[in-house]
Amino acid sequence: MSRRLLARAAALLGTGLLGLLAAACAGAFSGSPPGEAIGVADGRLKPVRSQYWNAVSSFADTDYHRIAPLDAGADPRASFAELRRLVADWPGARIAGETPGYLHAEFRTPLMRFVDDVEFLLDAPAGVIHVRSASRLGRRDFGANRKRVEAIRAQLTSSQTSAGESK
Repeated sequence: MSRRLLARAAALLGTGLLGLLAAACAGAFSGSPPGEAIGVADGRLKPVRSQYWNAVSSFADTDYHRIAPLDAGADPRASFAELRRLVADWPGARIAGETPGYLHAEFRTPLMRFVDDVEFLLDAPAGVIHVRSASRLGRRDFGANRKRVEAIRAQLTSSQTSAGESK
């Protein structure tokens, strides 16, 4: 069934459960690509929208939005390469763009197909990887972005520990 047909079905079925399911299948909840809202400016990831409660960033000024950067370990470049591998293997994730020391991934939820944009920026001299994770749609994410970043942090830390033990 084509996306256009599914979108029409969603419109015809209204806001009921079948309409929501048809809209989800059509990708209606994916939102528009972030464009200028993401990327690096002046050596920092771009700011999150402070009036929305659907994002976290290691550069944020507000308590709700602030999250600690990831520890890059003893070998920051190797940690960043491992982070890229972890993200590429993450269920529902897709690498959307990258340059040396910068990674942008899209994370799509399984049922409703919501898309969150997650960015990582390596600061090798400081030994950290900065992070920004933001939902494309909605004003609230109910902590989903923070939980994802913390899960990635745990995986990266585990990988770094395993690599250290095998040396």
